[in-house]
Amino acid sequence: MHLDRSGLEILDVRECRALLARAVVGRVVFTEHALPAVQPVNFIVHADDVVIRTARASRLATAARQTVVAFEIDEFDATARTGWSVVIIGHARLVTASEEIAALEDLPLRSWMPGHRDQYIRIRPELVSGRRIPVDA
Repeated sequence: MHLDRSGLEILDVRECRALLARAVVGRVVFTEHALPAVQPVNFIVHADDVVIRTARASRLATAARQTVVAFEIDEFDATARTGWSVVIIGHARLVTASEEIAALEDLPLRSWMPGHRDQYIRIRPELVSGRRIPVDA
């Protein structure tokens, strides 16, 4: 087990990807009006990319046009003092090809938000990192 300077266990890319595959809610960090913004989203991992479904006119869809974003998932138990976090950084792109949209329509990705969600965003992970609070901490 490798620890970082603050004593957190460093997760390898394989474990980070496994945690990504089982999580349901994540947070996208993007830039809006030259300021950092964060938005919780539900998502799915498809062909190693994080796929999000949103409204075409949403602030996320507007901001995520060929930009670099961060995406984070985590799980914490305050009572047991355990938890982990995974962060990916990569380029986000709006999905525009009709055949790609049709393939994504078949995925079990349903928004919990009301309203019409007609835009897919794909985030291609370029940097993947994760940390876990060690069991013996």
